[in-house]
Amino acid sequence: MTIYLACTVRGDRGGVAAGRAISERLHELGHRVLTTHLLAADVNEAESKLTEEDVYRRDLDWLSQCDVLVAEASGSTYGVGFEVGYVLGRSPVTGQQVVLLYDRTRRHAISRLIVGNCDGACTTFGYGSLDELIAFIEERFRPTTNDQ
Repeated sequence: MTIYLACTVRGDRGGVAAGRAISERLHELGHRVLTTHLLAADVNEAESKLTEEDVYRRDLDWLSQCDVLVAEASGSTYGVGFEVGYVLGRSPVTGQQVVLLYDRTRRHAISRLIVGNCDGACTTFGYGSLDELIAFIEERFRPTTNDQ
């Protein structure tokens, strides 16, 4: 499965540890994650070498390629919201899915559009610990015999 892992680049990077754990487990389960570079400590510096238009075109291309967008949405970010809306808006035609993840202890600070998302193409999960998050990832993304 091809996965676009969305996380905050310029905003609150508090969810990066969770993003790294998600990415690592998805790789271990045999999935392709398009955006692992976003988890690097120097991502903003690395991304600044590209123009905004280049980032936009590249990311829309990746969003079009992915089977699932997994968004770690614990930080405040317009980009992740855009990516989620883009994929969900196209999902009736593309069949793409969205998985929204957030740290339950930050629920009060997370957009209600994230926490309350009940779109049929979206799964929303608030986690209380990295262990709970990884257990969810394993359950949701464990390859089936049809995937192999």
